[in-house]
Amino acid sequence: MTQTTREHLYSFEEYLAYNNSTDSRYELADGKLERMNPPTFRHLLLAKFLEQTFDTEINRLSLPWLCFREAGVRTGWRKSRLPDVYVVKAEQVMEFLDESAVCQSAPILVVEVVSPDSVKRDYRYKRSEYAALEIPEYWIVDPIESKITILLFSEGLYEEQEFSGSQQIVSATFPEIALTVEQVLSAGNVG
Repeated sequence: MTQTTREHLYSFEEYLAYNNSTDSRYELADGKLERMNPPTFRHLLLAKFLEQTFDTEINRLSLPWLCFREAGVRTGWRKSRLPDVYVVKAEQVMEFLDESAVCQSAPILVVEVVSPDSVKRDYRYKRSEYAALEIPEYWIVDPIESKITILLFSEGLYEEQEFSGSQQIVSATFPEIALTVEQVLSAGNVG
């Protein structure tokens, strides 16, 4: 006789409370826990650079926004992602200050830094989940392909523009930031 086991599907609330007594981080994809591999140092350096760049611009313009690195975003009923960087209006986190750092509504801007194990997840799955949330701007920073793709939400879909080399990145959220792809990607180097 064949025995079948049914995988437990987690609710969003169970996901928030999940603790397996390890330092592992998980995303919730259709009720299933997906363990996230620890990022590379290049990945961390790129995310830190962008977080600092966005924070500087937010402060310069005195915007009521906050920038977070490696905090969560609820993307559906049984879905939650851990973007590398995101920007939200301060009011979006006010009522959740003492709860798990998972934004319950759509951020203004989300950034994912591509790693070898996240290519399909960042370009395909997260793209569709972020579009369903109507996140206005989604950056895919790809050090593997040496490019940055900026997706702007318009009429139910993302319109994408790809930048590489010495091209200046064009952001709708931060139109005055003057960064080239080379500048961003060089932040992933040491020395």
